[in-house]
Amino acid sequence: MADLSAHYLGLSLQSPIVVSSCPLCRNIDDMLRMEAAGAGAVILPSLFEEQLEIEDLNLQYYLAHDRGSLPDALKHIPEMSEYNKGADGYLSLLYRAQQALQIPVIASLNGTSTGGWVRYAKLLEAAGAAALELNVYYMPTTSNVTGAQIEQRYLDLVQQVVGTVAIPVSIKLSPYFSATAHMALKLVEAGADGLVLFNRFYQPDIDLDTEMVTPNLQLSDSAELRLRLRWVAMLYGQVKVDMAITGGVHSAEDALKSLLAGANVAMVASTLLRNGIPHIRTIIDGMNQWMDEREYDSIGRIRGKLSQRRVSNPSAYERANYMQVLQSYR
Repeated sequence: MADLSAHYLGLSLQSPIVVSSCPLCRNIDDMLRMEAAGAGAVILPSLFEEQLEIEDLNLQYYLAHDRGSLPDALKHIPEMSEYNKGADGYLSLLYRAQQALQIPVIASLNGTSTGGWVRYAKLLEAAGAAALELNVYYMPTTSNVTGAQIEQRYLDLVQQVVGTVAIPVSIKLSPYFSATAHMALKLVEAGADGLVLFNRFYQPDIDLDTEMVTPNLQLSDSAELRLRLRWVAMLYGQVKVDMAITGGVHSAEDALKSLLAGANVAMVASTLLRNGIPHIRTIIDGMNQWMDEREYDSIGRIRGKLSQRRVSNPSAYERANYMQVLQSYR
């Protein structure tokens, strides 16, 4: 049986399958089941910047009982006590999880600015987080914001958080940068230890019956993997940083493709919500079978094997195969 141990963000993992931030990771018993099924690490649900603002301003009562009195900028925030119980509850969950699990527990911060993030990053480190994932969810919706300003916001955030904590810091990238490879390099220069490709920006829907804009969570599918494979394969060896693929990993085949492209780990969430936590073992068993059949003794033997720098036709990841793709449908 192949050795599936992996390394990510300086952490030693029992496998390259990491459970990404999702509701399943708010329960200690479920996380223990993930560990038993073979997960290499778990990432807690995100602590939201809006929650930090509410707690700092002592607005919890108004959020629950008198939402109309809140500032317009905070009225959109739902009651999240069932999600991660706010900042104090999050720190408690993190502490209890890292005490109970043998695998690394990674904390996640979701927001757009640096203020509360920097302060809470230090608290998350003190509570036992093995690493910190920055989940930057910023939608530039006004025409006077430039691409350079958006990029600088990301870089400032990484630089300030990295300067605050000693634990590894990764950042979840948007797929919408105009020059992804350059941005990846700048983030590494700013101190990022890992890049997570790519953030899934959830899109609102329009309800024709109520004529209202409504939230509508769509779980990922394997088709989403291709964008991530392409960029990881092109960044591998070009930017010296650990990389994770998130979005579209549902099977052993998807995980293996992620590693062949150059990722250190493959992150899963939607497939566990669909198929249950034991599906982690199904993925790992499938990876073992494929590797045994080809006599690969470790994932180090396959990581990056099909990256752009190692394939016989590097242009296959760029424009050269454009016509071939168009003609491939029959």
